[in-house]
Amino acid sequence: MAVQLGGGGGVKSDINVTPLVDVMLVLLIIMMIVAPLLQQGVPLTLPTAANTAEKPETQEQTVLAITADKRFYVNSQQIPKDRLVERVGQVLEDKAQKIVIIKADQDATYGDVMEAMDSLRSAGIEDMGLITDPKRGPAAGGGK
Repeated sequence: MAVQLGGGGGVKSDINVTPLVDVMLVLLIIMMIVAPLLQQGVPLTLPTAANTAEKPETQEQTVLAITADKRFYVNSQQIPKDRLVERVGQVLEDKAQKIVIIKADQDATYGDVMEAMDSLRSAGIEDMGLITDPKRGPAAGGGK
């Protein structure tokens, strides 16, 4: 706060930034709350593995999700099983990296995951990754 002392009763031309800072902090808090909700995707229980590498999710990735009840999702949009290759091809059409990340529920059958991978390979997609959750607890560092 600036206090003018003296007899010059002119117009004060200082900018008051306090309201601007208040508004920016409120917007920051709103973004911090909303951002994690936007990246939810398909609710899955991923299998756990001790030897995992952290890889952040981005909008550039093509994600194939397979649920326990045999539903298929490409980038969080449900598709029929017979249109899997067609839809993934459309999504990868304009991307530089032709990589498909597969997130399968831990209760999904091995056959469903392998069938999806086989379909993608037959369409010429060779780069695939399987996503797991890291193991937590005392057994995470060592093997049994």
